[in-house]
Amino acid sequence: MSDEPKAKKKKGGGMKMILLIVIAMVVGGAGAAGGLYAAGFFSPKDEGPKIDPNKPVLVLAGESAEEIAKAHAVPHGEGAAAAHGAHGKGIDLPAPANPAAYQASYFQLQTPFTSNMSDTDAFAQISVAVSTYYDLRVIDAIKTHEMAIRSQVLMMLAQQPEETLSTPQGKQMLQSKIKGIINDILKQKTGYGGVDNVYFTNFVIQ
Repeated sequence: MSDEPKAKKKKGGGMKMILLIVIAMVVGGAGAAGGLYAAGFFSPKDEGPKIDPNKPVLVLAGESAEEIAKAHAVPHGEGAAAAHGAHGKGIDLPAPANPAAYQASYFQLQTPFTSNMSDTDAFAQISVAVSTYYDLRVIDAIKTHEMAIRSQVLMMLAQQPEETLSTPQGKQMLQSKIKGIINDILKQKTGYGGVDNVYFTNFVIQ
C-alpha cells in the first residue's frame, strides 16, 4: 500500500510534463504560422503582382494617352513623389518590346536651349522635343518640372566642345545625355521616368 501513492504521484507528474510539451508545441506552432502568414506564405496564389496605380502605363495603339492620364488623376511635384514612394533615384519605366503596338505621344519644349560652347566663343541653340509610349502623366510631369530640366540641360550644354557637337556622333551623344537628364529629374520628382526618345527640331551653332 505504501508504494501506491508514489506510483500515482509519478504518473501525475509525467502527465503534467506531456501537457506542458503539447502546449509549448501549440504555442510555438501558432507563432511560426503567424510569421509565415505575415511573410505572405499563406497568401492566395492567384493574386498576382500588385500594380502601382500611380505608375504611368503604356498606351496601346488606338487608345487615348490623355484619357488614361485623366482616369488616374495623379498630381505631380513633391507631393507626388511621396505618393509614389519615390526615394532618391526612383525607377525607370522600360521601353515596350514591340513599339509598333503602342501609341507614342510627342511634346515640344517651347523655348530653345541657348548656351556658349566650352572651348570657343561660339554658342549653340537647340530646340528639343520628346516622345513617350506612356500616358500623358509623363508629359505633364515634364511641363511641371521644366525649369529644373532646363537648368540641368543648359549646364550640361555649356560643357560641350563645339567640335564634338558639330559631328553626327556628337549630336547623338547629346540626345542621349538630354534624355538621361529629363528621366533623372522626373524620377527624382515623381518617382518614374518614361521619356523614350529626344529629338532636335532645330540645331544651330554660331
